[in-house]
Amino acid sequence: MSLFKKIFSSEKKETLDKGLEKSKTSFFGKLSKAVAGKSKVDDEVLDNLEEVLVTSDVGVNTTLKVIERIEERVSRDKYLGTDELNQILREEIAGLLSETNIGEDTEFVIPKDKKPYVIMVVGVNGVGKTTTIGKLAYQFKKQGFKVVLGAADTFRAAAIDQLQVWADRVEVPIVKQSMGSDPASVAFDTLQSAVTQDADVVIIDTAGRLHNKVNLMNELTKVKRVMQKVVVDTPNDVLLVLDGSTGQNAFEQAKQFTAATEVTSLAVTKLDGTAKGGVVIGISDQFKIPVKYIGVGEGIEDLQVFNKYEFVDSFFR
Repeated sequence: MSLFKKIFSSEKKETLDKGLEKSKTSFFGKLSKAVAGKSKVDDEVLDNLEEVLVTSDVGVNTTLKVIERIEERVSRDKYLGTDELNQILREEIAGLLSETNIGEDTEFVIPKDKKPYVIMVVGVNGVGKTTTIGKLAYQFKKQGFKVVLGAADTFRAAAIDQLQVWADRVEVPIVKQSMGSDPASVAFDTLQSAVTQDADVVIIDTAGRLHNKVNLMNELTKVKRVMQKVVVDTPNDVLLVLDGSTGQNAFEQAKQFTAATEVTSLAVTKLDGTAKGGVVIGISDQFKIPVKYIGVGEGIEDLQVFNKYEFVDSFFR
């Protein structure tokens, strides 16, 4: 199929294959039970397949779209063998995700006309937000970009300390204040420092509290407004980090944060330790927000740019 003619980077692809191993094993275990004793795709197989997709955290709405597409193929082709089901799923899910330009990139890139390019990172505590920031900083630095970090999650001392550890590890400058400081003040100082240093990329951490959506909205709005006093039209990207291992809870967090602020991209982490990798397919389809990055391991290189063709190829191979 033409969607899969691209030759993937072997090293990156191996990491992705390994990272999705638990999800694949779980999915294909369920799929083999769903088609046991059946030679053709019929209504019973489709009903079973629907359950497999839903319980693999693909999400109800996306599952219904996939089933509808397969039903159309069954109707058109008259006979589809269950031995073809894996290939059919691979093609139809890739086709579904191809209806948008989500997940087309393969490398860590930033627009050349935005300097500094400002990424504001949001997400609840514990999803891998700080780790994602550190790994992003590493990848951008590796590309030759000058990176500055801003520790605007001043609600927890641990958040500032963790970001400092990553700044030291990646050897990039960090702007921080004491715990309890005004997050907007930290963001302001970070951008001023970045402009002075002629930095290419600024990554701002923010507090991960969802207990009061109004407070969260007000805080993030203030951070944005203050940053714009230094560099207009910032942030350029509001990146929401989601923990893929939480499955449907990641959907809920995405709903909450997209209601609280204008999220422009997503990172789905911790996919290597879970059987819930199907959540990436559902999130890519359901939210009209691109999944930019996926975390498929604990190593510093194991944050990858999400490419839907690579992902689907790994998941259904």
